[in-house]
Amino acid sequence: MNTRLKRLALHAQGLGAKARFGTGIDGTHQAIAHLGYVQIDTLSVVQRAHHHVLWNRVPAYDPADLNRLVGEKKIFEYWFHAAAYLPMRDYRFALPRMTSIRNGESRYFCNGDTRLMQEIVAKVRSEGALGLRDLETGGARSGSWWSGGPARRAVETLFMRGELMVCERRGAEKRYDLAERCLPEGIDLSVPSTHAYAAHLFDTHLRAHGAVTSAQVLHLRTGQTLRAAVRDVVRERLDAGVVQRLQGIGGLDVYVDSAAATRIPALPARVTILSPFDNLIIHRDRLSALFGFDYRIECYTPANKRAFGYFCLPVLHGDVLVARIDCKAHRKEGRLEVISTHWEATADREPVLPRLADALQRFATFNGCHTVDDPAHPAP
Repeated sequence: MNTRLKRLALHAQGLGAKARFGTGIDGTHQAIAHLGYVQIDTLSVVQRAHHHVLWNRVPAYDPADLNRLVGEKKIFEYWFHAAAYLPMRDYRFALPRMTSIRNGESRYFCNGDTRLMQEIVAKVRSEGALGLRDLETGGARSGSWWSGGPARRAVETLFMRGELMVCERRGAEKRYDLAERCLPEGIDLSVPSTHAYAAHLFDTHLRAHGAVTSAQVLHLRTGQTLRAAVRDVVRERLDAGVVQRLQGIGGLDVYVDSAAATRIPALPARVTILSPFDNLIIHRDRLSALFGFDYRIECYTPANKRAFGYFCLPVLHGDVLVARIDCKAHRKEGRLEVISTHWEATADREPVLPRLADALQRFATFNGCHTVDDPAHPAP
């Protein structure tokens, strides 16, 4: 049963059948719509996480397509459990968080200066989209409260409140415009009820993962009202036969998509190098229960306490997570360095090694590198 669940999860994630979501920009749009979100990360020791996640799922993926899709108003940047790209059709489900922040209910986005925020909105309204650099070096304002921290906090608060949206990225720099200019005409702006929001969360996770736990659905979301609403949604889906409950897998109840569970295609025996922020990986308890893989990212851990390395990437072979590999892209040298490889105790390395070598070469190319520097397996 666990093997079937793993294959169901991998197929739902788009890590089974090749080009499940299509190719190019249309495939990128469909992948984000199906997964519900793709987490944005700024770490660049290898290609950034949002590009890595999509490259693994979309043949002919082009990082520039994210900007194009934002410009076409098909996706937007906001918060899922972290900063993410989300399908524009789900915009209304971001409204409860925006409303909560506007009402002063967040301890993280409550110190933006009101007068400064008003001035920034007025500046964007009159001059068009702006980046933080435009505010921090803004003529006579330079060196005043517009500079540095105050301007950044004000813009971040306006973004989280939903008054400003990211309209494009120029490299790592975000450009902000008024939300009213970034949203498509006719978009649903009705605030969902708690029950509708709970249903959205459950259905999004079920579609994207095939098999989910309540803890996964509620990951980093608090409040007894929402928890009760998720329980109600689960009961409704069980009663309707949409999901089945399997008990005792890793000590957790798992809810399985009834229709998807009847048609799980075979998985190819290929190697996929995953991002630490991949949607398959991100909920650690579920990952451990389903795949028997205990994973923690260690870039925030002091160097002398790391067990596996700064930015270890999980390695998937078929339906088994067999290793983690610590890599660094030296782009100016065109070299992908393999710092270390740590195999799982039960991994059968022989069939994996040649496929891993091929996967590393593809990954190197994706990272703008032409050679792989792997001391454990030097090139002939």
